[in-house]
Amino acid sequence: MRLQRYHGLGNDYLVLQEPDGLEALDPGLVKALCDRHTGVGGDGVLLPTAGGGVRIYNPDGSQAEKSGNGLRIFAQYRVDHCGAPRSLELGLPLLGTTVRARVDEDGVTVAMGIARFPGPVSLDAAGDTLAAIRVDVGNPHCVIFQDAELDALPWRTWGRLLEVHPHFPDRTNVQVARVLGPDRVAARIWERGAGETASSGSSSSAVAAAAVHTGRLARGRIAVVMPGGTLHVDVGADWELSLRGPVAHVATIEVSSSWLAAQGVRKH
Repeated sequence: MRLQRYHGLGNDYLVLQEPDGLEALDPGLVKALCDRHTGVGGDGVLLPTAGGGVRIYNPDGSQAEKSGNGLRIFAQYRVDHCGAPRSLELGLPLLGTTVRARVDEDGVTVAMGIARFPGPVSLDAAGDTLAAIRVDVGNPHCVIFQDAELDALPWRTWGRLLEVHPHFPDRTNVQVARVLGPDRVAARIWERGAGETASSGSSSSAVAAAAVHTGRLARGRIAVVMPGGTLHVDVGADWELSLRGPVAHVATIEVSSSWLAAQGVRKH
């Protein structure tokens, strides 16, 4: 098994380079690959599918409908290893749709689609009552704005509890955010199926859209500042979102046959 490892501001994915027509991955294998102690390590696995599509796996083995960083990484992979043009479309089998991407020398841009707002909700977590903005960008998000310094807040506890809150039967991604200026917002990310992450593309998109939706920021290009770095989200007049940021190739990885055999994978 050959993998290509990429990261987008610390959010790292493993791309299965030679899927040989494979249309799905065993969740147990995904979980084992993503383990940072006994596996390769990663925030997820990207499985190329027919026609330039991709299945996105969380490190717990579950599938994600969409991932902004995952899509930007997959676009870079397609250009680097598959001879794809710098302007390309990527298929999302779970959503039955495609997204546009552009790979430049200084970053990758991907169209994140239209933000939708199912409505605000008040949620209890660890004794705190939190006003949350629900945002759908193809996958579910729960954005909580705070005025305090984010790392002084129990945001990890909130994220862990809210991900599996009964209000979200399919679980949710959680973001705690603070407006920094007229076009800047800080965020801390708790991803569904992954936990704390240094950055997230779909979460950045949700935070920027929620900031505009609630009147905290104006439409246009918004910088979302996370521990891993800054992503830029353009919020259009029709709630169309575009995400841009850097992608870096880390390594080509050959997974040993003995390790795969220990996971129950046999070479055909």
